[in-house]
Amino acid sequence: MSNTDFSALPLSPAQFEALTALGYEHMTPVQAQSLPLVLKGRDVIARARTGSGKTAAFGIGLLQTINPRFFGVQALVLCPTRELAEQVSGELRRLASRMANIKLVTLCGGKPFGPQVGSLEHGAHIVVGTPGRILDHLQRKTLSLDGLKVLVLDEADRMLDMGFADSMESIISETPKSRQTLLFSATYPENIRKMSASIQRSPTMVTVDEDVGHADEVIEQLFFEVQKHERNTTLLALFEHYRPANAVVFCNTKKQCDEVAKILQEYDIEARAIHGDLEQRERDQVLVQFSNNSCPVLVATDVAARGLDIKALAMVINYELPRDPDVYVHRIGRTGRAGETGLAMSIVIPSETQRIRKIEEFQKQPCACDTLPSLDRDPNYFLKAPMVTIQLDAGRKQKLRPGDILGALTGDAGLVGTQIGKISIFDQWSFVALERDALRQAMNYLANGKIKGRSIRVRKVR
Repeated sequence: MSNTDFSALPLSPAQFEALTALGYEHMTPVQAQSLPLVLKGRDVIARARTGSGKTAAFGIGLLQTINPRFFGVQALVLCPTRELAEQVSGELRRLASRMANIKLVTLCGGKPFGPQVGSLEHGAHIVVGTPGRILDHLQRKTLSLDGLKVLVLDEADRMLDMGFADSMESIISETPKSRQTLLFSATYPENIRKMSASIQRSPTMVTVDEDVGHADEVIEQLFFEVQKHERNTTLLALFEHYRPANAVVFCNTKKQCDEVAKILQEYDIEARAIHGDLEQRERDQVLVQFSNNSCPVLVATDVAARGLDIKALAMVINYELPRDPDVYVHRIGRTGRAGETGLAMSIVIPSETQRIRKIEEFQKQPCACDTLPSLDRDPNYFLKAPMVTIQLDAGRKQKLRPGDILGALTGDAGLVGTQIGKISIFDQWSFVALERDALRQAMNYLANGKIKGRSIRVRKVR
Protein backbone atom coordinates (compact mmCIF):
# COMPACT_ATOMS: atom_id res chain seq x y z
CA MET A 1 0.00 0.00 0.00
CA SER A 2 1.53 3.30 -1.10
CA ASN A 3 1.68 6.22 1.32
CA THR A 4 0.00 8.27 -1.41
CA ASP A 5 -3.06 5.99 -1.45
CA PHE A 6 -6.17 7.34 0.29
CA SER A 7 -6.45 3.95 2.00
CA ALA A 8 -3.40 4.94 4.04
CA LEU A 9 -5.39 7.70 5.77
CA PRO A 10 -7.50 7.24 8.93
CA LEU A 11 -10.81 7.91 7.16
CA SER A 12 -14.30 6.85 8.16
CA PRO A 13 -15.80 3.99 6.10
CA ALA A 14 -18.37 6.37 4.58
CA GLN A 15 -15.70 8.87 3.56
CA PHE A 16 -13.45 6.21 2.03
CA GLU A 17 -16.44 4.74 0.17
CA ALA A 18 -17.26 8.19 -1.24
CA LEU A 19 -13.67 8.71 -2.39
CA THR A 20 -13.59 5.31 -4.09
CA ALA A 21 -16.92 5.97 -5.83
CA LEU A 22 -15.62 9.35 -7.04
CA GLY A 23 -12.50 7.75 -8.53
CA TYR A 24 -10.01 9.00 -5.96
CA GLU A 25 -7.13 6.54 -5.68
CA HIS A 26 -3.81 8.34 -5.26
CA MET A 27 -3.26 11.63 -3.49
CA THR A 28 -1.80 14.61 -5.28
CA PRO A 29 1.37 16.08 -3.71
CA VAL A 30 -0.54 18.76 -1.77
CA GLN A 31 -2.97 16.14 -0.48
CA ALA A 32 -0.20 13.71 0.51
CA GLN A 33 1.66 16.42 2.41
CA SER A 34 -1.25 18.22 4.07
CA LEU A 35 -4.01 15.66 4.68
CA PRO A 36 -2.24 13.66 7.43
CA LEU A 37 -1.63 16.95 9.27
CA VAL A 38 -5.19 18.19 8.72
CA LEU A 39 -6.64 14.91 10.00
CA LYS A 40 -4.54 15.27 13.16
CA GLY A 41 -6.12 18.65 13.80
CA ARG A 42 -2.99 20.66 13.05
CA ASP A 43 -3.03 24.17 11.63
CA VAL A 44 -1.60 24.14 8.11
CA ILE A 45 -0.44 26.78 5.66
CA ALA A 46 -0.18 25.25 2.19
CA ARG A 47 1.29 26.89 -0.88
CA ALA A 48 -0.06 25.18 -3.98
CA ARG A 49 -1.22 26.47 -7.33
CA THR A 50 -4.74 26.20 -8.71
CA GLY A 51 -5.55 22.70 -9.97
CA SER A 52 -3.33 20.92 -7.43
CA GLY A 53 -6.17 19.19 -5.60
CA LYS A 54 -6.29 21.51 -2.61
CA THR A 55 -10.10 21.46 -2.31
CA ALA A 56 -10.03 17.76 -1.54
CA ALA A 57 -7.04 18.34 0.74
CA PHE A 58 -9.04 20.51 3.12
CA GLY A 59 -12.46 19.08 2.24
CA ILE A 60 -11.70 15.51 3.29
CA GLY A 61 -10.21 16.80 6.52
CA LEU A 62 -13.04 19.11 7.52
CA LEU A 63 -15.72 16.50 6.75
CA GLN A 64 -14.11 14.19 9.31
CA THR A 65 -14.82 16.77 12.03
CA ILE A 66 -18.53 17.21 11.31
CA ASN A 67 -21.10 15.96 13.84
CA PRO A 68 -24.32 15.54 11.79
CA ARG A 69 -26.47 15.61 14.94
CA PHE A 70 -25.39 19.18 15.77
CA PHE A 71 -27.02 21.62 13.33
CA GLY A 72 -24.62 24.48 13.89
CA VAL A 73 -21.89 25.75 11.58
CA GLN A 74 -18.85 23.57 12.24
CA ALA A 75 -16.74 24.43 9.17
CA LEU A 76 -16.36 27.69 7.25
CA VAL A 77 -14.56 28.06 3.91
CA LEU A 78 -13.81 31.61 2.75
CA CYS A 79 -13.21 32.13 -1.00
CA PRO A 80 -12.34 35.28 -2.96
CA THR A 81 -15.11 34.98 -5.59
CA ARG A 82 -18.57 33.55 -6.11
CA GLU A 83 -17.32 31.25 -8.85
CA LEU A 84 -14.70 29.66 -6.62
CA ALA A 85 -17.21 29.36 -3.76
CA GLU A 86 -19.65 27.53 -6.05
CA GLN A 87 -16.87 25.24 -7.26
CA VAL A 88 -15.74 24.45 -3.70
CA SER A 89 -19.34 23.84 -2.60
CA GLY A 90 -19.87 21.40 -5.45
CA GLU A 91 -16.72 19.46 -4.63
CA LEU A 92 -17.55 19.30 -0.91
CA ARG A 93 -21.03 18.00 -1.74
CA ARG A 94 -19.46 15.28 -3.87
CA LEU A 95 -17.03 14.34 -1.09
CA ALA A 96 -19.91 14.19 1.40
CA SER A 97 -22.20 12.20 -0.91
CA ARG A 98 -21.99 9.00 1.16
CA MET A 99 -22.32 10.78 4.51
CA ALA A 100 -25.83 11.06 5.91
CA ASN A 101 -27.51 14.39 6.69
CA ILE A 102 -24.63 16.75 5.93
CA LYS A 103 -26.02 20.24 5.19
CA LEU A 104 -23.94 22.76 3.24
CA VAL A 105 -24.95 26.36 2.52
CA THR A 106 -23.23 28.70 0.05
CA LEU A 107 -23.31 32.40 0.98
CA CYS A 108 -22.20 34.78 -1.78
CA GLY A 109 -23.07 38.26 -2.88
CA GLY A 110 -25.09 38.73 -6.05
CA LYS A 111 -27.80 36.38 -4.79
CA PRO A 112 -30.92 37.19 -2.73
CA PHE A 113 -30.28 37.55 1.00
CA GLY A 114 -33.64 36.17 2.17
CA PRO A 115 -33.30 32.59 0.88
CA GLN A 116 -29.84 32.40 2.43
CA VAL A 117 -31.31 33.37 5.80
CA GLY A 118 -33.95 30.67 5.38
CA SER A 119 -31.31 28.05 4.64
CA LEU A 120 -29.33 29.05 7.73
CA GLU A 121 -32.43 28.93 9.91
CA HIS A 122 -32.89 25.28 8.96
CA GLY A 123 -29.36 24.58 10.19
CA ALA A 124 -26.07 24.13 8.36
CA HIS A 125 -22.96 22.10 9.13
CA ILE A 126 -20.72 23.73 6.52
CA VAL A 127 -20.76 27.26 5.11
CA VAL A 128 -18.82 28.26 1.99
CA GLY A 129 -18.82 31.88 0.94
CA THR A 130 -17.20 35.18 0.09
CA PRO A 131 -15.99 37.52 2.84
CA GLY A 132 -18.44 40.34 2.06
CA ARG A 133 -21.59 38.25 2.28
CA ILE A 134 -20.35 36.20 5.26
CA LEU A 135 -19.69 39.43 7.16
CA ASP A 136 -23.17 40.72 6.23
CA HIS A 137 -24.76 37.67 7.82
CA LEU A 138 -22.62 37.96 10.94
CA GLN A 139 -23.49 41.63 11.37
CA ARG A 140 -27.20 40.90 10.93
CA LYS A 141 -26.97 38.02 13.41
CA THR A 142 -28.28 35.52 10.83
CA LEU A 143 -25.07 33.50 11.08
CA SER A 144 -23.32 32.24 14.20
CA LEU A 145 -19.81 30.79 14.24
CA ASP A 146 -19.75 29.96 17.97
CA GLY A 147 -19.46 26.23 17.29
CA LEU A 148 -16.90 26.47 14.49
CA LYS A 149 -14.26 23.73 14.46
CA VAL A 150 -12.47 24.35 11.15
CA LEU A 151 -11.77 27.60 9.30
CA VAL A 152 -10.40 27.41 5.74
CA LEU A 153 -9.03 30.40 3.84
CA ASP A 154 -8.93 29.29 0.21
CA GLU A 155 -6.76 31.36 -2.16
CA ALA A 156 -5.93 33.66 0.73
CA ASP A 157 -3.49 35.67 -1.38
CA ARG A 158 -6.27 36.65 -3.79
CA MET A 159 -8.61 37.65 -0.95
CA LEU A 160 -5.94 40.02 0.35
CA ASP A 161 -5.21 41.34 -3.16
CA MET A 162 -8.93 42.06 -3.60
CA GLY A 163 -9.06 44.17 -0.44
CA PHE A 164 -10.80 41.72 1.89
CA ALA A 165 -8.25 42.00 4.72
CA ASP A 166 -10.54 43.96 7.09
CA SER A 167 -13.56 41.74 6.36
CA MET A 168 -11.51 38.60 6.96
CA GLU A 169 -10.21 40.00 10.24
CA SER A 170 -13.76 40.80 11.38
CA ILE A 171 -15.01 37.32 10.43
CA ILE A 172 -12.13 35.55 12.16
CA SER A 173 -12.75 37.56 15.34
CA GLU A 174 -16.20 35.90 15.52
CA THR A 175 -14.76 32.37 15.57
CA PRO A 176 -13.57 30.33 18.59
CA LYS A 177 -9.85 30.54 19.31
CA SER A 178 -9.83 26.74 19.64
CA ARG A 179 -10.60 26.29 15.94
CA GLN A 180 -8.33 24.59 13.41
CA THR A 181 -7.19 27.05 10.74
CA LEU A 182 -6.14 25.94 7.25
CA LEU A 183 -4.66 28.56 4.94
CA PHE A 184 -4.24 27.75 1.23
CA SER A 185 -2.45 30.18 -1.06
CA ALA A 186 -0.89 30.03 -4.53
CA THR A 187 1.85 32.41 -3.38
CA TYR A 188 3.48 33.19 -0.04
CA PRO A 189 4.11 36.95 0.12
CA GLU A 190 4.81 38.92 3.30
CA ASN A 191 1.14 39.75 3.95
CA ILE A 192 0.31 36.02 4.00
CA ARG A 193 3.13 35.40 6.48
CA LYS A 194 1.75 38.12 8.75
CA MET A 195 -1.79 36.79 8.49
CA SER A 196 -0.68 33.26 9.35
CA ALA A 197 1.24 34.50 12.37
CA SER A 198 -1.82 36.35 13.68
CA ILE A 199 -4.50 33.66 13.19
CA GLN A 200 -2.78 30.25 13.27
CA ARG A 201 -1.26 28.21 16.09
CA SER A 202 2.17 26.74 15.27
CA PRO A 203 1.17 25.97 11.66
CA THR A 204 3.04 23.45 9.56
CA MET A 205 4.17 24.84 6.20
CA VAL A 206 3.46 22.68 3.16
CA THR A 207 4.95 23.77 -0.15
CA VAL A 208 4.05 22.16 -3.46
CA ASP A 209 5.33 23.22 -6.88
CA GLU A 210 7.96 25.36 -5.20
CA ASP A 211 9.62 25.77 -8.56
CA VAL A 212 6.46 27.48 -9.81
CA GLY A 213 8.50 29.97 -11.81
CA HIS A 214 9.58 27.18 -14.16
CA ALA A 215 6.15 26.48 -15.59
CA ASP A 216 7.72 25.99 -19.01
CA GLU A 217 8.41 22.33 -18.19
CA VAL A 218 4.80 21.59 -19.17
CA ILE A 219 3.72 24.94 -20.65
CA GLU A 220 5.15 26.44 -23.82
CA GLN A 221 5.38 30.20 -23.30
CA LEU A 222 5.76 32.61 -26.22
CA PHE A 223 5.62 36.40 -26.28
CA PHE A 224 4.63 38.16 -29.50
CA GLU A 225 5.98 41.70 -29.64
CA VAL A 226 3.78 43.64 -32.07
CA GLN A 227 2.62 47.16 -32.75
CA LYS A 228 -0.56 48.32 -31.03
CA HIS A 229 -2.63 48.18 -34.22
CA GLU A 230 -1.57 44.52 -34.70
CA ARG A 231 -2.96 43.28 -31.36
CA ASN A 232 -6.28 42.02 -32.76
CA THR A 233 -4.66 40.56 -35.87
CA THR A 234 -2.21 38.65 -33.68
CA LEU A 235 -5.03 37.33 -31.50
CA LEU A 236 -6.81 35.90 -34.55
CA ALA A 237 -3.54 34.55 -35.94
CA LEU A 238 -2.87 32.64 -32.71
CA PHE A 239 -6.18 30.80 -33.06
CA GLU A 240 -5.65 30.13 -36.76
CA HIS A 241 -2.10 28.86 -36.26
CA TYR A 242 -2.48 26.75 -33.10
CA ARG A 243 -6.15 25.71 -33.61
CA PRO A 244 -6.84 24.99 -29.91
CA ALA A 245 -9.87 22.97 -28.86
CA ASN A 246 -10.53 25.59 -26.18
CA ALA A 247 -8.86 28.66 -24.74
CA VAL A 248 -9.07 31.41 -22.15
CA VAL A 249 -8.21 34.93 -23.28
CA PHE A 250 -7.23 37.14 -20.34
CA CYS A 251 -7.91 40.87 -20.43
CA ASN A 252 -7.15 43.54 -17.86
CA THR A 253 -10.49 45.39 -17.99
CA LYS A 254 -14.20 44.58 -18.30
CA LYS A 255 -14.54 46.78 -21.40
CA GLN A 256 -11.63 44.98 -23.03
CA CYS A 257 -13.34 41.62 -22.37
CA ASP A 258 -16.51 42.67 -24.18
CA GLU A 259 -14.58 44.12 -27.13
CA VAL A 260 -12.37 41.05 -27.55
CA ALA A 261 -15.30 38.63 -27.33
CA LYS A 262 -17.12 40.62 -30.03
CA ILE A 263 -14.06 40.54 -32.30
CA LEU A 264 -13.72 36.77 -31.97
CA GLN A 265 -17.43 36.25 -32.66
CA GLU A 266 -17.17 38.37 -35.81
CA TYR A 267 -14.53 35.93 -37.09
CA ASP A 268 -16.58 32.79 -36.37
CA ILE A 269 -14.83 31.93 -33.11
CA GLU A 270 -17.46 31.16 -30.47
CA ALA A 271 -16.54 33.20 -27.41
CA ARG A 272 -18.21 34.57 -24.29
CA ALA A 273 -17.03 37.35 -22.00
CA ILE A 274 -17.18 37.10 -18.21
CA HIS A 275 -16.53 39.93 -15.79
CA GLY A 276 -17.92 41.60 -12.70
CA ASP A 277 -20.66 43.57 -14.49
CA LEU A 278 -22.59 40.43 -15.40
CA GLU A 279 -25.56 39.29 -13.30
CA GLN A 280 -24.98 36.13 -11.30
CA ARG A 281 -27.20 34.05 -13.57
CA GLU A 282 -25.25 35.25 -16.61
CA ARG A 283 -21.94 34.41 -14.91
CA ASP A 284 -23.23 30.94 -14.05
CA GLN A 285 -24.35 30.40 -17.63
CA VAL A 286 -21.03 31.45 -19.13
CA LEU A 287 -18.95 29.28 -16.79
CA VAL A 288 -21.25 26.29 -17.32
CA GLN A 289 -21.09 26.67 -21.11
CA PHE A 290 -17.31 26.81 -21.04
CA SER A 291 -16.90 23.87 -18.68
CA ASN A 292 -19.34 21.61 -20.56
CA ASN A 293 -17.88 22.19 -24.06
CA SER A 294 -20.71 24.45 -25.25
CA CYS A 295 -18.45 27.45 -25.63
CA PRO A 296 -14.79 26.92 -26.61
CA VAL A 297 -13.42 30.37 -25.72
CA LEU A 298 -13.77 32.37 -22.53
CA VAL A 299 -12.67 36.02 -22.43
CA ALA A 300 -12.16 36.93 -18.81
CA THR A 301 -10.71 39.29 -16.26
CA ASP A 302 -8.55 37.73 -13.55
CA VAL A 303 -11.21 38.14 -10.84
CA ALA A 304 -14.02 36.66 -12.97
CA ALA A 305 -11.93 33.61 -13.85
CA ARG A 306 -11.29 32.68 -10.21
CA GLY A 307 -12.75 29.26 -9.57
CA LEU A 308 -12.55 28.22 -13.19
CA ASP A 309 -12.17 24.45 -13.13
CA ILE A 310 -11.16 23.13 -16.55
CA LYS A 311 -9.08 19.96 -16.46
CA ALA A 312 -7.95 20.15 -20.10
CA LEU A 313 -7.38 23.73 -21.20
CA ALA A 314 -5.41 23.82 -24.45
CA MET A 315 -4.29 27.43 -24.52
CA VAL A 316 -4.15 30.63 -22.47
CA ILE A 317 -3.74 33.94 -24.29
CA ASN A 318 -2.76 37.17 -22.57
CA TYR A 319 -4.43 39.79 -24.76
CA GLU A 320 -2.58 42.23 -22.54
CA LEU A 321 0.09 41.26 -20.02
CA PRO A 322 -0.73 41.90 -16.36
CA ARG A 323 1.51 44.31 -14.48
CA ASP A 324 2.16 41.76 -11.72
CA PRO A 325 4.31 38.76 -12.80
CA ASP A 326 2.68 36.65 -10.10
CA VAL A 327 -0.70 37.18 -11.82
CA TYR A 328 0.92 36.09 -15.10
CA VAL A 329 2.09 32.81 -13.54
CA HIS A 330 -1.35 32.22 -12.06
CA ARG A 331 -2.99 32.84 -15.45
CA ILE A 332 -0.82 30.45 -17.42
CA GLY A 333 -1.06 27.83 -14.67
CA ARG A 334 -4.60 27.10 -15.81
CA THR A 335 -3.22 25.19 -18.78
CA GLY A 336 -0.76 22.29 -18.65
CA ARG A 337 -2.47 20.57 -15.72
CA ALA A 338 -2.50 16.94 -14.61
CA GLY A 339 0.57 16.07 -16.65
CA GLU A 340 -0.79 17.58 -19.88
CA THR A 341 1.16 20.11 -21.91
CA GLY A 342 -0.23 23.59 -22.49
CA LEU A 343 0.26 26.75 -24.52
CA ALA A 344 0.62 30.21 -23.03
CA MET A 345 0.71 33.01 -25.60
CA SER A 346 1.13 36.69 -24.77
CA ILE A 347 0.59 39.71 -27.00
CA VAL A 348 2.91 42.59 -26.10
CA ILE A 349 3.04 46.10 -27.55
CA PRO A 350 6.17 48.31 -27.21
CA SER A 351 4.93 50.21 -24.15
CA GLU A 352 4.47 46.91 -22.26
CA THR A 353 7.86 45.27 -22.88
CA GLN A 354 9.05 46.13 -19.38
CA ARG A 355 6.45 43.66 -18.10
CA ILE A 356 8.33 40.88 -19.91
CA ARG A 357 11.47 41.86 -17.99
CA LYS A 358 9.58 41.55 -14.69
CA ILE A 359 8.33 38.08 -15.68
CA GLU A 360 11.88 37.04 -16.60
CA GLU A 361 13.12 38.17 -13.20
CA PHE A 362 10.27 36.37 -11.47
CA GLN A 363 10.79 33.12 -13.39
CA LYS A 364 14.58 33.48 -13.24
CA GLN A 365 14.93 32.69 -16.94
CA PRO A 366 14.62 34.51 -20.29
CA CYS A 367 11.31 34.64 -22.11
CA ALA A 368 11.03 33.37 -25.68
CA CYS A 369 9.76 35.97 -28.13
CA ASP A 370 8.29 35.48 -31.59
CA THR A 371 6.83 37.60 -34.36
CA LEU A 372 3.49 37.79 -36.11
CA PRO A 373 4.83 36.66 -39.55
CA SER A 374 5.79 33.29 -38.05
CA LEU A 375 2.12 32.38 -37.60
CA ASP A 376 0.32 30.53 -40.39
CA ARG A 377 -3.02 32.20 -41.22
CA ASP A 378 -6.17 30.44 -42.41
CA PRO A 379 -8.94 32.72 -43.75
CA ASN A 380 -11.43 29.82 -43.57
CA TYR A 381 -10.77 29.05 -39.91
CA PHE A 382 -13.68 28.83 -37.48
CA LEU A 383 -14.16 27.42 -33.98
CA LYS A 384 -17.53 26.04 -32.93
CA ALA A 385 -18.39 24.09 -29.79
CA PRO A 386 -19.43 20.44 -30.18
CA MET A 387 -22.17 20.85 -27.57
CA VAL A 388 -25.03 23.25 -26.81
CA THR A 389 -26.54 24.01 -23.40
CA ILE A 390 -30.16 24.06 -22.31
CA GLN A 391 -31.45 25.58 -19.08
CA LEU A 392 -34.22 24.03 -16.99
CA ASP A 393 -36.06 26.33 -14.56
CA ALA A 394 -35.76 23.91 -11.64
CA GLY A 395 -32.84 22.91 -9.49
CA ARG A 396 -31.65 21.80 -6.08
CA LYS A 397 -34.47 23.60 -4.25
CA GLN A 398 -37.00 21.61 -6.28
CA LYS A 399 -35.18 18.36 -5.39
CA LEU A 400 -34.06 17.90 -9.00
CA ARG A 401 -31.08 15.58 -9.43
CA PRO A 402 -28.84 14.80 -12.43
CA GLY A 403 -30.26 11.28 -12.54
CA ASP A 404 -33.80 12.65 -12.95
CA ILE A 405 -32.81 14.68 -16.01
CA LEU A 406 -30.69 11.90 -17.51
CA GLY A 407 -33.50 9.39 -16.99
CA ALA A 408 -36.06 11.59 -18.73
CA LEU A 409 -33.82 12.32 -21.71
CA THR A 410 -32.69 8.73 -22.24
CA GLY A 411 -36.12 7.33 -21.45
CA ASP A 412 -39.20 9.05 -22.86
CA ALA A 413 -37.20 11.55 -24.93
CA GLY A 414 -35.31 8.72 -26.63
CA LEU A 415 -31.80 10.21 -26.54
CA VAL A 416 -28.70 8.04 -26.31
CA GLY A 417 -26.56 8.55 -23.22
CA THR A 418 -23.55 9.58 -25.32
CA GLN A 419 -25.55 12.54 -26.70
CA ILE A 420 -25.80 14.04 -23.22
CA GLY A 421 -22.88 15.83 -21.62
CA LYS A 422 -22.35 17.48 -18.26
CA ILE A 423 -25.40 18.16 -16.08
CA SER A 424 -25.01 21.05 -13.62
CA ILE A 425 -27.57 21.60 -10.84
CA PHE A 426 -27.91 25.02 -9.14
CA ASP A 427 -30.42 26.13 -6.50
CA GLN A 428 -33.15 27.35 -8.85
CA TRP A 429 -32.11 26.10 -12.27
CA SER A 430 -30.15 23.35 -14.03
CA PHE A 431 -28.00 23.19 -17.16
CA VAL A 432 -27.60 20.25 -19.54
CA ALA A 433 -25.04 19.92 -22.33
CA LEU A 434 -26.29 18.17 -25.46
CA GLU A 435 -24.72 17.25 -28.77
CA ARG A 436 -25.93 19.72 -31.39
CA ASP A 437 -27.87 17.11 -33.38
CA ALA A 438 -29.75 16.06 -30.22
CA LEU A 439 -31.04 19.54 -29.36
CA ARG A 440 -34.28 19.50 -31.36
CA GLN A 441 -35.28 16.06 -30.06
CA ALA A 442 -34.62 17.05 -26.45
CA MET A 443 -36.45 20.38 -26.73
CA ASN A 444 -39.47 18.78 -28.40
CA TYR A 445 -39.81 16.33 -25.53
CA LEU A 446 -39.22 18.85 -22.74
CA ALA A 447 -41.74 21.29 -24.26
CA ASN A 448 -44.52 18.79 -23.60
CA GLY A 449 -43.04 16.02 -21.45
CA LYS A 450 -42.32 15.89 -17.73
CA ILE A 451 -39.45 15.31 -15.32
CA LYS A 452 -40.32 13.79 -11.95
CA GLY A 453 -44.00 14.06 -12.86
CA ARG A 454 -44.11 17.79 -13.58
CA SER A 455 -43.55 20.13 -16.49
CA ILE A 456 -40.42 22.29 -16.35
CA ARG A 457 -39.73 25.35 -18.50
CA VAL A 458 -36.68 24.89 -20.71
CA ARG A 459 -34.77 27.08 -23.15
CA LYS A 460 -31.53 27.02 -25.10
CA VAL A 461 -28.74 29.12 -23.59
CA ARG A 462 -27.29 31.47 -26.22
